[in-house]
Amino acid sequence: MLGRLGKISMKHKPAEILIRTVAREDILRQYSYYLVEKGAPAAAQRFLDSVQSATERICKAPGMGAPKILGNPTLAGLRSWPVAGFPAMRIYYLCAGNVVRVVRVLHGKRDITALLEKETTGEE
Repeated sequence: MLGRLGKISMKHKPAEILIRTVAREDILRQYSYYLVEKGAPAAAQRFLDSVQSATERICKAPGMGAPKILGNPTLAGLRSWPVAGFPAMRIYYLCAGNVVRVVRVLHGKRDITALLEKETTGEE
């Protein structure tokens, strides 16, 4: 007889998030597109909220994103995760220890592979 086992806590401390400057610029560019070019302030705010929710979710389970294989060795281990409500937008990130580094936030109509192949991770 095994007896009664207590509940085992599998809680992990959420990862810390670091958003690179170029990724912040990506977010602001898309926000401005909705706000200024489309005249849709509600969509612009939803986009920011969705990016924040997505990064929080990534921090809770960093390995859940889809792997993105590139020739750029500085981006080995790169993963992507969609921005809810904005299906063409993806967050590209790296995990190292307890840190998630958001590399870029890009629209699917851009040449994502070409943009990412040029990336270096030295600048934050």
